[in-house]
Amino acid sequence: MFFLYRWWERYRLGLILTVLCLGGAWAFSRSQGVGVLEIFRFVSSPVHSDVTKQKRLVDAQTWQLQQQIADLESRNQTLQKLLDQDSIKNKQAIAAAILGRSADNWWQQLTLNKGQTDGIEVDAVVFAPGGLVGRVTTVSQQTSRVLLISDPTTRIGVSVTRSRHLGIFQGQSSTEAVITFFEKDPDVKVGDTIVTSPLSRLFPPGLLIGRVKSLKLEQNYNPQVIVELSVPIGQLEWVSVYLHDQTSPPEKTVSSQSASVE
Repeated sequence: MFFLYRWWERYRLGLILTVLCLGGAWAFSRSQGVGVLEIFRFVSSPVHSDVTKQKRLVDAQTWQLQQQIADLESRNQTLQKLLDQDSIKNKQAIAAAILGRSADNWWQQLTLNKGQTDGIEVDAVVFAPGGLVGRVTTVSQQTSRVLLISDPTTRIGVSVTRSRHLGIFQGQSSTEAVITFFEKDPDVKVGDTIVTSPLSRLFPPGLLIGRVKSLKLEQNYNPQVIVELSVPIGQLEWVSVYLHDQTSPPEKTVSSQSASVE
C-alpha cells in the first residue's frame, strides 16, 4: 500500500496530463474541432471584431475611389470627343464645361464656365457631339448662359435633308420637339434627318438637330412631326461654343414668313 502511494505521488501529474490529452484528443475527433474553434472565436472575438471593422472601412474606401476613377475616365472621354472636333482644333470654337443648371429650367437654359474673356459673345452657337445644343443669350466676363433648343420659346428654321422641305422647329422641354411645315403635304418620313436651314437667322445651315420620330400630317392646321433630338441635352457636361471672331453664321435673307425664326 505504501508502495502504491509513493508511485501515485511520483507519477500522478504525468498520469493526469496523459488522461487529459487522450480525452481531449478523443473529444476533438468526435466533434471535428467545433468546440476548440468556438473557444478560439470567443477568445479572439475582440481582435476579430476590430479587424472586420477595419476591413469593411478599407473596402468602402476602395469602392469609392474606384467609382471616382470611373467617373473621371468617363468625363475625360467626353471632353476628348469635343477636343477632337475640327472646329476646336482649328480654334474656331472652344470647349466649355456646364457650370450650373437648375431643376426648374433643366430643359430651358444652362450656364457655362467660359465668358467674354474667352472670346464668347451673345448669339454664339453652342453644339456638342451629336449636333446643335442652343445659343448664348447673356455673357459675363467668366460665364455665359445658353438658351437650349429644347426650350419651348425656341423656334428654328429647319429642313428635311432628304427632301429639302422646310419647317419651323419648336422645343418641348424634353428630348423631343415639334416641327410645323409650311406646305400641306410635305415629303417627310419617320427616320428623316432634320438640320438647320437658311431660314434660320441665328444658326448656320446644316447643323444636325435630330431625326423624325412620328408624323402628325393629318391635321386641320399645318402638318407636324415629332423629332427626337440628336444631342442628349439632359445629360450634357461639356459643350463647344463657336467664337464670333473666328467664324460666324453667314448672312441670310429672311422672308416675312420666317421673321420670328431664330
